[in-house]
Amino acid sequence: MSLSKRQSDTCSGICQYLACLALLLPMPSALAGEAAVEPSDNESDVLQDTTFDADSRSSETAAMAEELVEAVPAHEHLVPLADAVTTAEGKAEPLLLLGTEIMPGTAHRLSWSATELFEGVPVSTPVLAVNGKLPGPTLCLTAAVHGDELNGIEMVRRVLHQIAPRKLSGAVIGIPIVNVQGFRRGSRYLPDRRDLNRYFPGNPNGSAAARIAYALFNDVIAHCDALVDLHTGSFERANLPQIRADLRNPDVVTLTQGFGSMVVLHSKPTVGTLRHAATLAGIPAVTVEAGGPSQLELAEVKHGVKGLETLLGTLDMIKKKRFWGDPEPVYYRSSWVRADNGGILLADVSLGSTVRKGDVLGTITDPMSNQSTELYSPYSGRIIGLARNQVVMPGFAAFHVGIQSDDVVVKDEPEALTQKPDTGGYVDAMSE
Repeated sequence: MSLSKRQSDTCSGICQYLACLALLLPMPSALAGEAAVEPSDNESDVLQDTTFDADSRSSETAAMAEELVEAVPAHEHLVPLADAVTTAEGKAEPLLLLGTEIMPGTAHRLSWSATELFEGVPVSTPVLAVNGKLPGPTLCLTAAVHGDELNGIEMVRRVLHQIAPRKLSGAVIGIPIVNVQGFRRGSRYLPDRRDLNRYFPGNPNGSAAARIAYALFNDVIAHCDALVDLHTGSFERANLPQIRADLRNPDVVTLTQGFGSMVVLHSKPTVGTLRHAATLAGIPAVTVEAGGPSQLELAEVKHGVKGLETLLGTLDMIKKKRFWGDPEPVYYRSSWVRADNGGILLADVSLGSTVRKGDVLGTITDPMSNQSTELYSPYSGRIIGLARNQVVMPGFAAFHVGIQSDDVVVKDEPEALTQKPDTGGYVDAMSE
Protein backbone atom coordinates (compact mmCIF):
# COMPACT_ATOMS: atom_id res chain seq x y z
CA MET A 1 0.00 0.00 0.00
CA SER A 2 1.51 3.33 -1.06
CA LEU A 3 1.74 6.33 1.24
CA SER A 4 0.07 9.61 0.51
CA LYS A 5 2.32 12.63 -0.23
CA ARG A 6 1.52 14.11 3.18
CA GLN A 7 2.39 10.84 4.95
CA SER A 8 5.58 10.59 2.93
CA ASP A 9 6.64 14.13 3.85
CA THR A 10 5.88 13.44 7.52
CA CYS A 11 7.98 10.27 7.53
CA SER A 12 10.79 12.08 5.76
CA GLY A 13 10.76 14.85 8.37
CA ILE A 14 10.82 12.37 11.24
CA CYS A 15 13.73 10.50 9.70
CA GLN A 16 15.71 13.72 9.27
CA TYR A 17 14.99 14.68 12.89
CA LEU A 18 16.13 11.28 14.17
CA ALA A 19 19.27 11.46 12.05
CA CYS A 20 20.17 14.85 13.54
CA LEU A 21 19.37 13.61 17.03
CA ALA A 22 21.68 10.65 16.55
CA LEU A 23 24.52 13.03 15.73
CA LEU A 24 23.93 15.17 18.79
CA LEU A 25 23.40 12.50 21.43
CA PRO A 26 26.26 10.31 22.72
CA MET A 27 25.93 6.67 21.75
CA PRO A 28 26.51 3.75 24.09
CA SER A 29 30.13 2.66 23.94
CA ALA A 30 29.32 -0.63 22.22
CA LEU A 31 27.50 1.18 19.40
CA ALA A 32 30.16 3.87 19.13
CA GLY A 33 32.79 1.30 18.26
CA GLU A 34 34.63 1.59 21.56
CA ALA A 35 35.73 -2.01 21.83
CA ALA A 36 37.55 -3.11 24.95
CA VAL A 37 40.99 -3.70 23.47
CA GLU A 38 43.00 -5.92 25.77
CA PRO A 39 46.00 -4.64 27.73
CA SER A 40 49.60 -5.55 27.08
CA ASP A 41 51.62 -2.52 28.28
CA ASN A 42 55.29 -3.30 29.01
CA GLU A 43 54.47 -6.24 31.20
CA SER A 44 54.68 -9.84 30.03
CA ASP A 45 51.46 -11.60 29.15
CA VAL A 46 50.66 -15.23 29.90
CA LEU A 47 49.31 -15.72 26.38
CA GLN A 48 51.95 -13.53 24.70
CA ASP A 49 49.58 -11.30 22.74
CA THR A 50 50.64 -10.28 19.25
CA THR A 51 47.54 -8.28 18.37
CA PHE A 52 48.31 -5.51 15.89
CA ASP A 53 45.70 -2.97 14.88
CA ALA A 54 46.61 -1.56 11.49
CA ASP A 55 43.36 0.38 11.09
CA SER A 56 44.32 4.05 11.19
CA ARG A 57 40.79 4.90 12.26
CA SER A 58 40.92 2.72 15.35
CA SER A 59 40.88 4.27 18.82
CA GLU A 60 43.90 2.18 19.81
CA THR A 61 46.10 2.69 16.74
CA ALA A 62 49.80 2.80 17.61
CA ALA A 63 51.33 6.25 17.34
CA MET A 64 53.67 5.04 14.61
CA ALA A 65 50.66 5.03 12.25
CA GLU A 66 50.70 8.82 12.20
CA GLU A 67 53.55 11.25 11.59
CA LEU A 68 54.29 13.03 14.85
CA VAL A 69 56.50 16.07 15.25
CA GLU A 70 59.71 15.79 17.22
CA ALA A 71 59.45 16.66 20.90
CA VAL A 72 61.86 19.55 21.36
CA PRO A 73 63.43 19.85 24.84
CA ALA A 74 61.68 22.65 26.66
CA HIS A 75 64.29 23.10 29.38
CA GLU A 76 67.92 22.41 29.93
CA HIS A 77 68.24 20.89 33.38
CA LEU A 78 71.45 22.21 34.88
CA VAL A 79 70.84 20.51 38.23
CA PRO A 80 69.06 17.30 39.20
CA LEU A 81 65.37 17.63 39.97
CA ALA A 82 66.01 16.67 43.60
CA ASP A 83 68.18 19.79 44.03
CA ALA A 84 66.07 22.21 41.97
CA VAL A 85 64.78 24.12 45.01
CA THR A 86 67.86 24.05 47.23
CA THR A 87 70.09 25.37 44.43
CA ALA A 88 67.63 28.01 43.17
CA GLU A 89 68.91 31.55 43.56
CA GLY A 90 67.41 35.00 43.35
CA LYS A 91 63.73 35.79 43.27
CA ALA A 92 60.89 33.89 41.68
CA GLU A 93 60.04 35.05 38.17
CA PRO A 94 56.62 35.59 36.56
CA LEU A 95 55.20 32.48 34.90
CA LEU A 96 54.08 33.10 31.32
CA LEU A 97 51.39 30.57 30.43
CA LEU A 98 48.64 30.64 27.80
CA GLY A 99 49.25 34.31 27.14
CA THR A 100 48.93 35.27 30.80
CA GLU A 101 51.67 36.50 33.10
CA ILE A 102 51.27 34.95 36.52
CA MET A 103 53.18 36.91 39.12
CA PRO A 104 55.06 35.20 41.98
CA GLY A 105 52.89 34.45 45.00
CA THR A 106 49.63 34.31 43.01
CA ALA A 107 47.25 31.71 41.60
CA HIS A 108 45.17 31.95 38.42
CA ARG A 109 42.53 29.94 36.64
CA LEU A 110 43.22 29.99 32.92
CA SER A 111 41.49 28.43 29.92
CA TRP A 112 43.07 26.19 27.30
CA SER A 113 41.28 25.65 23.98
CA ALA A 114 42.51 22.75 21.89
CA THR A 115 39.98 22.47 19.09
CA GLU A 116 36.37 23.07 18.10
CA LEU A 117 33.21 21.01 17.97
CA PHE A 118 31.58 20.43 14.60
CA GLU A 119 29.27 23.36 15.28
CA GLY A 120 32.31 25.65 15.40
CA VAL A 121 32.00 26.22 19.15
CA PRO A 122 35.40 26.34 20.92
CA VAL A 123 36.13 23.52 23.35
CA SER A 124 38.01 24.80 26.39
CA THR A 125 39.12 23.33 29.68
CA PRO A 126 40.39 25.05 32.84
CA VAL A 127 44.08 25.21 33.68
CA LEU A 128 44.93 25.91 37.31
CA ALA A 129 48.28 27.61 37.86
CA VAL A 130 49.99 28.51 41.14
CA ASN A 131 53.25 30.48 40.92
CA GLY A 132 55.10 30.37 44.20
CA LYS A 133 56.65 33.29 46.02
CA LEU A 134 60.02 31.50 46.00
CA PRO A 135 62.01 30.14 43.03
CA GLY A 136 61.93 26.46 42.12
CA PRO A 137 60.84 23.94 39.46
CA THR A 138 57.50 23.83 37.65
CA LEU A 139 55.50 20.65 38.24
CA CYS A 140 52.60 19.77 35.94
CA LEU A 141 49.66 17.54 36.90
CA THR A 142 47.40 16.21 34.14
CA ALA A 143 44.20 14.17 34.51
CA ALA A 144 41.41 12.77 32.33
CA VAL A 145 43.53 12.33 29.23
CA HIS A 146 40.98 9.53 28.99
CA GLY A 147 37.62 11.18 29.49
CA ASP A 148 36.05 8.51 31.74
CA GLU A 149 38.87 8.46 34.31
CA LEU A 150 37.55 10.60 37.14
CA ASN A 151 39.79 9.99 40.15
CA GLY A 152 42.61 12.14 38.81
CA ILE A 153 40.26 15.08 38.26
CA GLU A 154 39.48 15.24 41.96
CA MET A 155 43.14 14.74 42.90
CA VAL A 156 44.21 17.75 40.83
CA ARG A 157 41.40 19.89 42.24
CA ARG A 158 42.24 19.08 45.84
CA VAL A 159 45.99 19.52 45.47
CA LEU A 160 45.88 22.80 43.54
CA HIS A 161 43.34 24.46 45.82
CA GLN A 162 45.27 23.50 48.96
CA ILE A 163 48.53 25.15 47.88
CA ALA A 164 49.37 28.50 49.48
CA PRO A 165 51.14 30.53 46.74
CA ARG A 166 53.21 32.55 49.22
CA LYS A 167 54.59 29.36 50.77
CA LEU A 168 55.35 27.59 47.50
CA SER A 169 58.79 27.28 45.91
CA GLY A 170 58.41 27.00 42.16
CA ALA A 171 55.11 26.56 40.36
CA VAL A 172 52.41 23.92 40.01
CA ILE A 173 50.21 23.68 36.91
CA GLY A 174 47.13 21.46 36.97
CA ILE A 175 44.89 20.41 34.08
CA PRO A 176 41.98 18.51 35.68
CA ILE A 177 40.28 17.52 32.40
CA VAL A 178 42.52 17.21 29.35
CA ASN A 179 40.06 15.27 27.18
CA VAL A 180 37.03 17.47 27.77
CA GLN A 181 35.18 16.03 24.75
CA GLY A 182 35.50 12.49 26.06
CA PHE A 183 34.62 13.66 29.56
CA ARG A 184 31.34 15.19 28.38
CA ARG A 185 30.41 11.92 26.69
CA GLY A 186 31.57 9.72 29.57
CA SER A 187 33.99 8.10 27.13
CA ARG A 188 37.64 7.12 27.22
CA TYR A 189 38.02 8.31 23.65
CA LEU A 190 37.70 11.44 21.54
CA PRO A 191 34.58 11.80 19.37
CA ASP A 192 36.52 10.35 16.39
CA ARG A 193 37.10 7.19 18.50
CA ARG A 194 40.82 7.80 18.89
CA ASP A 195 42.77 7.38 22.10
CA LEU A 196 44.37 10.79 22.77
CA ASN A 197 47.20 9.16 24.72
CA ARG A 198 48.55 7.52 21.58
CA TYR A 199 49.29 10.77 19.71
CA PHE A 200 51.77 12.82 21.77
CA PRO A 201 53.64 15.07 21.09
CA GLY A 202 51.18 15.50 18.26
CA ASN A 203 51.11 17.15 14.88
CA PRO A 204 49.51 20.56 14.07
CA ASN A 205 48.42 19.22 10.66
CA GLY A 206 47.39 15.73 11.70
CA SER A 207 44.19 14.10 12.91
CA ALA A 208 42.01 15.68 15.59
CA ALA A 209 43.81 13.66 18.26
CA ALA A 210 47.24 14.69 16.96
CA ARG A 211 46.24 18.37 16.87
CA ILE A 212 44.89 18.31 20.43
CA ALA A 213 48.03 16.53 21.61
CA TYR A 214 50.23 19.09 19.86
CA ALA A 215 48.35 22.01 21.38
CA LEU A 216 48.53 20.62 24.90
CA PHE A 217 52.19 19.72 24.64
CA ASN A 218 53.33 23.06 23.24
CA ASP A 219 50.94 25.35 25.13
CA VAL A 220 51.38 23.78 28.58
CA ILE A 221 53.64 20.75 28.97
CA ALA A 222 56.67 22.45 27.36
CA HIS A 223 56.64 25.03 30.19
CA CYS A 224 57.15 22.38 32.88
CA ASP A 225 60.17 20.78 34.53
CA ALA A 226 58.41 17.57 35.63
CA LEU A 227 55.11 15.83 34.90
CA VAL A 228 52.70 13.53 36.74
CA ASP A 229 50.00 12.07 34.48
CA LEU A 230 47.04 10.68 36.44
CA HIS A 231 45.05 7.67 35.18
CA THR A 232 42.80 4.80 36.26
CA GLY A 233 42.08 1.37 34.88
CA SER A 234 39.56 1.09 32.05
CA PHE A 235 36.74 -1.13 30.82
CA GLU A 236 35.63 -2.19 34.31
CA ARG A 237 39.13 -2.87 35.57
CA ALA A 238 40.73 -1.17 38.58
CA ASN A 239 44.35 -0.56 39.53
CA LEU A 240 46.00 -0.58 42.91
CA PRO A 241 47.47 2.94 43.37
CA GLN A 242 50.79 2.64 41.61
CA ILE A 243 53.44 4.60 39.74
CA ARG A 244 54.48 3.61 36.22
CA ALA A 245 58.01 4.89 35.71
CA ASP A 246 61.15 4.34 33.68
CA LEU A 247 63.66 3.72 36.45
CA ARG A 248 66.63 4.20 34.11
CA ASN A 249 66.13 7.97 34.37
CA PRO A 250 67.57 9.48 37.61
CA ASP A 251 65.09 12.38 37.69
CA VAL A 252 62.22 9.92 37.20
CA VAL A 253 63.55 7.92 40.15
CA THR A 254 63.46 11.16 42.18
CA LEU A 255 59.76 11.51 41.32
CA THR A 256 58.91 7.92 42.27
CA GLN A 257 60.75 8.15 45.57
CA GLY A 258 59.02 11.43 46.34
CA PHE A 259 55.55 9.85 46.47
CA GLY A 260 56.31 7.90 49.62
CA SER A 261 54.47 4.64 50.19
CA MET A 262 53.17 3.73 46.73
CA VAL A 263 53.81 0.69 44.55
CA VAL A 264 56.20 1.32 41.66
CA LEU A 265 56.13 -0.62 38.39
CA HIS A 266 59.13 -0.21 36.11
CA SER A 267 57.65 0.56 32.72
CA LYS A 268 59.36 1.97 29.65
CA PRO A 269 57.37 4.80 28.06
CA THR A 270 55.66 3.80 24.84
CA VAL A 271 55.52 5.88 21.68
CA GLY A 272 52.51 8.19 21.59
CA THR A 273 51.92 8.43 25.33
CA LEU A 274 52.27 11.75 27.10
CA ARG A 275 54.89 10.18 29.36
CA HIS A 276 57.03 9.18 26.39
CA ALA A 277 56.81 12.58 24.69
CA ALA A 278 57.63 14.43 27.90
CA THR A 279 60.64 12.19 28.52
CA LEU A 280 61.93 12.87 25.01
CA ALA A 281 61.60 16.59 25.72
CA GLY A 282 63.78 16.30 28.78
CA ILE A 283 60.84 16.53 31.17
CA PRO A 284 60.92 13.65 33.70
CA ALA A 285 57.46 12.09 33.84
CA VAL A 286 55.60 9.33 35.64
CA THR A 287 52.11 7.91 35.33
CA VAL A 288 50.02 7.36 38.45
CA GLU A 289 47.32 4.68 38.16
CA ALA A 290 44.65 4.55 40.85
CA GLY A 291 41.26 2.82 40.83
CA GLY A 292 38.86 2.31 37.96
CA PRO A 293 36.89 4.42 35.47
CA SER A 294 33.51 6.14 35.50
CA GLN A 295 33.22 6.70 39.24
CA LEU A 296 34.89 8.67 42.02
CA GLU A 297 36.62 6.40 44.53
CA LEU A 298 37.44 8.46 47.62
CA ALA A 299 39.98 6.01 49.06
CA GLU A 300 42.02 6.13 45.85
CA VAL A 301 41.60 9.91 45.59
CA LYS A 302 42.89 10.41 49.14
CA HIS A 303 45.80 8.06 48.48
CA GLY A 304 46.74 9.99 45.34
CA VAL A 305 46.42 13.39 47.03
CA LYS A 306 48.60 12.22 49.89
CA GLY A 307 51.19 11.00 47.41
CA LEU A 308 51.21 14.26 45.44
CA GLU A 309 51.50 16.38 48.58
CA THR A 310 54.32 14.13 49.76
CA LEU A 311 56.05 14.66 46.41
CA LEU A 312 55.79 18.45 46.76
CA GLY A 313 57.28 18.16 50.23
CA THR A 314 60.08 15.83 49.13
CA LEU A 315 61.03 18.24 46.35
CA ASP A 316 61.07 21.04 48.96
CA MET A 317 58.40 22.92 47.02
CA ILE A 318 56.25 23.08 50.16
CA LYS A 319 57.26 22.81 53.80
CA LYS A 320 54.44 20.48 54.75
CA LYS A 321 55.82 17.01 55.46
CA ARG A 322 53.90 13.75 55.44
CA PHE A 323 55.09 10.55 57.06
CA TRP A 324 54.05 7.26 55.50
CA GLY A 325 54.48 3.69 56.61
CA ASP A 326 56.95 1.21 55.20
CA PRO A 327 57.95 1.72 51.54
CA GLU A 328 55.96 -0.26 48.99
CA PRO A 329 57.81 -2.70 46.70
CA VAL A 330 59.17 -1.94 43.25
CA TYR A 331 58.16 -4.42 40.54
CA TYR A 332 60.30 -4.82 37.45
CA ARG A 333 57.99 -7.33 35.78
CA SER A 334 54.27 -7.98 35.74
CA SER A 335 51.88 -10.30 33.95
CA TRP A 336 48.21 -10.50 33.03
CA VAL A 337 46.23 -13.63 33.80
CA ARG A 338 43.46 -14.15 31.26
CA ALA A 339 40.20 -16.05 31.20
CA ASP A 340 40.22 -19.34 29.32
CA ASN A 341 36.42 -19.57 29.31
CA GLY A 342 33.52 -17.19 29.07
CA GLY A 343 31.09 -16.68 31.91
CA ILE A 344 30.62 -14.85 35.19
CA LEU A 345 33.90 -13.80 36.81
CA LEU A 346 34.05 -13.73 40.61
CA ALA A 347 37.36 -12.74 42.19
CA ASP A 348 38.79 -14.54 45.21
CA VAL A 349 41.45 -11.85 45.73
CA SER A 350 41.39 -8.08 46.02
CA LEU A 351 43.66 -5.24 44.98
CA GLY A 352 46.89 -5.43 46.97
CA SER A 353 46.54 -9.11 47.85
CA THR A 354 49.78 -11.06 48.09
CA VAL A 355 49.66 -14.30 46.10
CA ARG A 356 51.86 -17.33 45.64
CA LYS A 357 52.37 -19.31 42.47
CA GLY A 358 49.38 -21.61 42.05
CA ASP A 359 46.99 -19.63 44.25
CA VAL A 360 43.39 -19.35 43.05
CA LEU A 361 42.66 -15.82 41.84
CA GLY A 362 39.02 -16.27 40.89
CA THR A 363 36.41 -18.46 39.26
CA ILE A 364 34.50 -18.23 36.00
CA THR A 365 31.08 -19.88 35.94
CA ASP A 366 29.05 -20.68 32.84
CA PRO A 367 25.54 -19.42 33.74
CA MET A 368 23.95 -21.98 31.39
CA SER A 369 25.74 -25.18 32.37
CA ASN A 370 26.77 -24.08 35.88
CA GLN A 371 30.29 -25.40 35.20
CA SER A 372 33.09 -23.45 36.90
CA THR A 373 36.77 -23.06 36.11
CA GLU A 374 39.42 -21.50 38.31
CA LEU A 375 42.12 -18.99 37.41
CA TYR A 376 45.51 -19.60 39.05
CA SER A 377 48.42 -17.24 39.55
CA PRO A 378 51.41 -18.26 37.42
CA TYR A 379 53.75 -16.22 39.65
CA SER A 380 54.32 -15.20 43.23
CA GLY A 381 53.69 -11.53 43.74
CA ARG A 382 50.91 -9.06 44.34
CA ILE A 383 47.62 -8.15 42.66
CA ILE A 384 48.15 -4.65 41.25
CA GLY A 385 45.15 -4.67 38.93
CA LEU A 386 41.99 -6.69 38.39
CA ALA A 387 38.71 -6.80 36.54
CA ARG A 388 35.61 -6.02 38.55
CA ASN A 389 33.18 -8.94 38.88
CA GLN A 390 31.41 -9.15 35.54
CA VAL A 391 30.61 -11.33 32.53
CA VAL A 392 33.81 -12.03 30.58
CA MET A 393 34.80 -13.57 27.26
CA PRO A 394 37.62 -16.07 26.69
CA GLY A 395 40.93 -14.22 26.64
CA PHE A 396 39.70 -11.38 28.86
CA ALA A 397 42.50 -9.89 31.00
CA ALA A 398 41.31 -10.49 34.54
CA PHE A 399 44.19 -10.18 37.03
CA HIS A 400 47.41 -8.16 36.87
CA VAL A 401 50.19 -9.67 38.97
CA GLY A 402 53.26 -7.69 40.00
CA ILE A 403 55.92 -10.39 39.95
CA GLN A 404 58.05 -10.85 43.04
CA SER A 405 61.68 -10.87 41.98
CA ASP A 406 65.10 -10.69 43.58
CA ASP A 407 68.42 -9.40 42.29
CA VAL A 408 66.89 -7.34 39.48
CA VAL A 409 69.11 -4.78 37.78
CA VAL A 410 67.59 -2.10 35.56
CA LYS A 411 69.74 -1.89 32.45
CA ASP A 412 70.84 1.56 31.35
CA GLU A 413 69.55 1.95 27.80
CA PRO A 414 69.59 5.68 27.06
CA GLU A 415 69.24 5.10 23.33
CA ALA A 416 65.72 3.77 23.91
CA LEU A 417 64.58 7.27 24.84
CA THR A 418 66.15 9.01 21.86
CA GLN A 419 64.71 6.66 19.26
CA LYS A 420 61.14 5.68 18.63
CA PRO A 421 60.87 2.04 19.73
CA ASP A 422 58.87 -0.62 17.97
CA THR A 423 55.45 -0.61 19.60
CA GLY A 424 54.99 -4.30 18.90
CA GLY A 425 51.29 -3.76 18.34
CA TYR A 426 50.84 -1.90 21.61
CA VAL A 427 47.08 -1.87 22.14
CA ASP A 428 46.83 -1.45 25.89
CA ALA A 429 43.43 -0.24 27.01
CA MET A 430 44.16 -0.68 30.69
CA SER A 431 46.53 2.16 31.44
CA GLU A 432 48.14 5.31 30.10
